Amino acid sequence: MHIARKMKLPIFIADAFTAKAFRGNPAAVCLLENKLDEDIHQSIAKEMNLSETAFVQKLQPTDNFTQSSRFGLRWFTPASEVPLCGHATLASAAVLFHKKNNVNSTLTFVTLSGELKATRAEDGIVMDFPLYPAHPQDAHEVEALIKTAIGDTLVQDVRYSPDTRKLLVRLSDSYDRSFLENLKVNTSNLPQVENTGKVKGLILTLKGEPGGKTPAFDFYSRYFSPWFGLAEDPVTGSAHTVLSSYWSQELGKKEMRAFQCSCRGGELKLSLRVGGRVDIRGDAAIVLEGTLSV
Repeated sequence: MHIARKMKLPIFIADAFTAKAFRGNPAAVCLLENKLDEDIHQSIAKEMNLSETAFVQKLQPTDNFTQSSRFGLRWFTPASEVPLCGHATLASAAVLFHKKNNVNSTLTFVTLSGELKATRAEDGIVMDFPLYPAHPQDAHEVEALIKTAIGDTLVQDVRYSPDTRKLLVRLSDSYDRSFLENLKVNTSNLPQVENTGKVKGLILTLKGEPGGKTPAFDFYSRYFSPWFGLAEDPVTGSAHTVLSSYWSQELGKKEMRAFQCSCRGGELKLSLRVGGRVDIRGDAAIVLEGTLSV
């Protein structure tokens, strides 16, 4: 009988879109020297039991995590692989820059969503992501989904992003941030109510308020994806590829500050660029470093 030797994999947990530990969105980051068996990615993600586990893969045998500037990157929830994840990309770049002391100013990740770049900046890390348009959506078609999620909450606009399969629901301007923060959202039945495959993520968003004692934000959001096994995601980079597109048009702005008002909360700085791209800027706090035996 052949007994396989256990592999030791470096693993980290980083809280993304925050400079403080235990806020933002935690992601596990696993550095792979060699290819893993396909099913082990999912097993590790299930074991870590965070919204996402990122796997950073060397593209060439001669590459290393300190000198190289291009890596493969995949993201897994505890339930499945996903095509795009902003906070786990930010976490991966933070691990390479701050724990592996990568010498490059810009890293390129080869992913299911194409090549994504992460550049170190004075106030965090800037990620270059695609910008996804959100088209007007017939509210009657998704009425059951919205009513199941938020009951009789007043809705001002409904949009759909076919590229990301995310439904954007803008709440009435009559509501404020605390209303969105405290809103009870029923996610458990959503995969049964919407089972066509059209919607895989629900964005609730609200226009920002002028700054008083607190910093001014252009818009607020919360994000839910029970279709991928995530009731609520604390801070979601991929949702902001859609939100940036929508709010830029609504507000006539290319530079925006956004706050995702989940319990943990997270702040994002957004800059729209030519060619249908968006720079998403955030910080990350690395809270755990260890070794995984597989």
